[in-house]
Amino acid sequence: MSKKLYVGNLPYSATDQSLVDAFSQCGTVETAKVIMDRDSGRSKGFAFVEMSSSSEAEASISRLNGTQLDGRAINVSEAKPQAPRDNTRSRY
Repeated sequence: MSKKLYVGNLPYSATDQSLVDAFSQCGTVETAKVIMDRDSGRSKGFAFVEMSSSSEAEASISRLNGTQLDGRAINVSEAKPQAPRDNTRSRY
């Protein structure tokens, strides 16, 4: 069963492929997605990486958390489930 990881404190130069390259040393990367700002098109500084197994995800956390990626110390942890959104905000 795959396991989703949160990757924070990313440099703006990080790409989906650079995450695949970094995390593939710990196992099979199912998906890697840098979250982009829809207005500016620039990275928001975090991403989600899905590893193919729980053991590979744990290995990724222990091996990569706090390591440097393009000059920044990244944070790697297990992703928490997305909270339900409150769609009642005003459009004005």
